[in-house]
Amino acid sequence: MSWAGMVWPECGNTCMSEMPPQEKRTPNEAWFESRWWWRVKMWLQWTSWLQYLPNLVVVLLLLVLAGLGALIGCWPFVLVDLPLVLAALLFLNLIFDVATVRYGYHPEEPLPTSLAHLDAFEVMRARVSCRSFQKRLMSEEHRQMVLSLAEQNSRPENCLSSSPIRFEYVDNPLVVWPAVGTREFLVAIAPREYHEMAVVDVGRSLQKVVIEATRQGLATCWIGPGADHKSIIKHLGARFDPEKDHIICVCAFGYRSRYIPLAIRLILKTQRHRLDVQELFYADTVFAKPLNTNARPYRAFGRCYEVCQWSPSSYNAQPTRAVVLAENAKIQRVDFCAATHSRYYAMVALGIWLANWECGCEALGKVGRFEQLAPEMRGKEPFPDLPRYIISWVPKEAP
Repeated sequence: MSWAGMVWPECGNTCMSEMPPQEKRTPNEAWFESRWWWRVKMWLQWTSWLQYLPNLVVVLLLLVLAGLGALIGCWPFVLVDLPLVLAALLFLNLIFDVATVRYGYHPEEPLPTSLAHLDAFEVMRARVSCRSFQKRLMSEEHRQMVLSLAEQNSRPENCLSSSPIRFEYVDNPLVVWPAVGTREFLVAIAPREYHEMAVVDVGRSLQKVVIEATRQGLATCWIGPGADHKSIIKHLGARFDPEKDHIICVCAFGYRSRYIPLAIRLILKTQRHRLDVQELFYADTVFAKPLNTNARPYRAFGRCYEVCQWSPSSYNAQPTRAVVLAENAKIQRVDFCAATHSRYYAMVALGIWLANWECGCEALGKVGRFEQLAPEMRGKEPFPDLPRYIISWVPKEAP
């Protein structure tokens, strides 16, 4: 979920006791988090000042370089004048970012336009994580749409697991990172006792809300490790029972702002990379044969592969793989697998894949169902330890 990617790679969480119990800190992580400079970093992160720090650090380094250049007395343009000009420009940009983003001193921004004219694939590709939101709240119409979709998609009959999940709405500036201006959220909650498919349901159900919100012009941001659970639990109040509930992730909703801190702009440019489709989809269960999506019968699924490829994931790690099995020139099933041992963020990412695959298939008029197959039903070829089989999409037999 930043979820980059959902989020850009988040660097930690001050509420480690609230992290998934199977993903506790390693000794190295514990050492880092005990250092004073790490605590300073976390304080800057949770007070929303960290995104402005890179500008200031670079300004100071340029001033030091200019000072050293003046002492050396050679190449004055390169070692003195140029660093001073760059430092001045970056400092002005820092002042601009703080004034416009943190304190909101800028002209009122327009509301986004609906993307209803786009097809399902274009809507899914249009969705990118928003790192800066307008200060205004969602309109009542948009808010009710989000809440209705959240309730509808989390109903037991629309989920894959018998374990209940739910989405709680919070209208408060939760402590999250790195998105700025966030005010309205859906908090994804699953049972405290771990149920793998319940976590998958969180990703699948919430992504369906996100897709429709994108269609209506709303901006969204999946937030996984970059959310302070203490802040979330405080605002949930009686709606959260620590003995029964577990927070999986949150998703921010609102209107995209054009005012974004420079550091976040630069990091966003590094997150546009994705693995090739052939590194994500395979034609055999041992993941030795990359899928040729242009060959029959695989090409019948068109852009379904693409929208899975561009699905958000925590740390932009893309921890999902799929095996598309065909026989007699017909697709028999698609097996979705987790490429890591993560029991939370990888499962949410896989659920997002399922939602995008499902939405793409519906757009193409292809009907199928999700089903967990026993080992003896998956054929003679063994699955490796990783990627690990989770669930299959089985096309409906033609009448």
